Amino acid sequence: MMIYIIQIVVTSLILLLMAKIVKGVEIDSWGSALFAAFILGLINAFVKPVMVFLTIPLTIITFGLFLLVINALVLQLVATLSPGVRISGFGQAVLGSIVLTVLNMLVMMMIGIS
Repeated sequence: MMIYIIQIVVTSLILLLMAKIVKGVEIDSWGSALFAAFILGLINAFVKPVMVFLTIPLTIITFGLFLLVINALVLQLVATLSPGVRISGFGQAVLGSIVLTVLNMLVMMMIGIS
């Protein structure tokens, strides 16, 4: 349970950093980022696997690059469901998902959570 709390807190901090790095991504407050991180965790656990499964042919044809589209769609869904989180366009969602994924992976490796 504690690992999930740590992951949500770390992800919310990374979301705030992502909003500073990617123009067109806005997060109003720490609370908005925390809520968005929670929603992102739920979507990644329940919705994203279905999306990945349904798009296996596209993912294979594009050598995995279609997963960037799925990540961007997930991030846009999080922004839609989270008050205080806005993404101005699909390009910003793609860039934001790349930044979020890379930073999240690096931080989780540094603190020893897989």
